[in-house]
Amino acid sequence: MSTTRKITVTALAAAIGVSTLAACGGESGDSSSDATKSKTVTLVSHDSFAASDAVLKEFTRQTGYTVKVLKSGDAGAALNKEILTKGSPQGDVFFGVDNTLLSRALDNGLFTPYEAKGLGQVRDEVQLDKDKHRVTPVDTGDICVNYDKKYFADKKLAPPQSFDDLIKPAYKNLLVTENAATSSPGLGFLLGSVGKYGDAGWQDYWKKLKANGVKVVDGWEQAYNEEFSGSAGGKKAKADRPLVVSYASSPPVEVLFAKPQPKEAPTGVATGTCFRQIEFAGLLDGAKNEEGGKALLDFLVSRQFQEDMPLNMFVNPVVEGAKLPELFTTFGAVVDKPETVAPDTIAENREQWVQSWSSLVVK
Repeated sequence: MSTTRKITVTALAAAIGVSTLAACGGESGDSSSDATKSKTVTLVSHDSFAASDAVLKEFTRQTGYTVKVLKSGDAGAALNKEILTKGSPQGDVFFGVDNTLLSRALDNGLFTPYEAKGLGQVRDEVQLDKDKHRVTPVDTGDICVNYDKKYFADKKLAPPQSFDDLIKPAYKNLLVTENAATSSPGLGFLLGSVGKYGDAGWQDYWKKLKANGVKVVDGWEQAYNEEFSGSAGGKKAKADRPLVVSYASSPPVEVLFAKPQPKEAPTGVATGTCFRQIEFAGLLDGAKNEEGGKALLDFLVSRQFQEDMPLNMFVNPVVEGAKLPELFTTFGAVVDKPETVAPDTIAENREQWVQSWSSLVVK
């Protein structure tokens, strides 16, 4: 997922002790011996990658390799850097390309095919490159409208549950979303409307949504922490929008960081408004430590790593049988039928859709 996820990595690290392990610069300033380098595998990622120290140490114990994480901005910026360094990559494995950007990465030939051990335990519907194994699915997350439970209880108004609900007069001037041209959740929400209404119908939907008072801001931080009345930040800012485009995992985050922890999440999820993101990792073409990269890909789909992810990156496992933490099962939302759009279709139309959306909604 992108760096506009629910909470910054810095705050997350401070709160639950995860490892950031950010590398500084490239290999040119590294004076270590070749023997030492061969024991290090470099993971290039967007800024939201996080894993517990214990799990990374377990990878080292099992394989002898130490993971170095090189963070490269948000998902789009990180991918752009890898395209520019194609064939001479910054690291060995790239993590964080999702289904909205997947075709761009594959078309640029960034990855060396590798079928990760344990891939047979990964759910079939997330294996979007199953025949070629250029990328390995690692996690999923759902971009959805979140709602402020107190607001709707006080108003004695049922919260919206679907895309269609959001254009009803009862919800006029209640929704804030992110700019699809500058924000990953904003783009995901746009793609969700494309999945729901098709290429012929999504523009008409957004005309109605605009007429119903949707507010657009640049990014997730502003939308969720400044405009949304249901978030801890929004309450401090006296925000007045009880609907926001965020993630299905946002309610557990609100509970995790509340002091004292409430018995019920203050926010809910409109499960009929969701678009599913799938994040992938791949062995970079030209990787200096190809064997270490393969070992890391194997580990990313192991039960150990998969069960470690939810409370570190607030995403869902892709491995069958991987257990979710109680925080997720108690306070999270189950999204049975998220909207999806094929990566090739996204690649062919993304720029045009965003331009059309901007003309309709922003200008």
